[in-house]
Amino acid sequence: MAKTRISLTVNGREVEELVEPRMLLIHFLREQLNLTGPHIGCETSHCGACTVDLDGKSVKSCTVFAVQANGADIVTIEGIAAADGTLHALQEGFREMHGLQCGFCTPGMITRGYRLLQENPNPSEEEIRVGISGNLCRCTGYQNIVKAIQYAAAKLAGATVQEAAE
Repeated sequence: MAKTRISLTVNGREVEELVEPRMLLIHFLREQLNLTGPHIGCETSHCGACTVDLDGKSVKSCTVFAVQANGADIVTIEGIAAADGTLHALQEGFREMHGLQCGFCTPGMITRGYRLLQENPNPSEEEIRVGISGNLCRCTGYQNIVKAIQYAAAKLAGATVQEAAE
């Protein structure tokens, strides 16, 4: 099958690759770019483990062909932390608020939370629950995930770490 050349920006890095037209974005990220943070869960768009930020929108990368992302700006979980390795407030929140157990859904949850906080910097608990409703977690019961996103929202708004934890 003939391959198609695509150019895109992934986590701030310009990328140009050849892909088969039927290759899913999740497989492109994991297999060609070695970005294994986004997980392959259900491959039917139900779980959200493969969530990435594509041109300012949360997208389940198992539902997008890599060629459809040509020219796009993509952020994966690997691109959430600062270049020096400093954790983003969401990553810190997941750690501090125990927002993960097995960790399988965590990259998608954090990536979705990242976009949610861009869209609404001060979401209510209900808005967070609705905002992450497309991402499934089979371990946590979501309470600590919600707390982690609240923690990040508070910290990004300039609250102290203690205030953010409350």
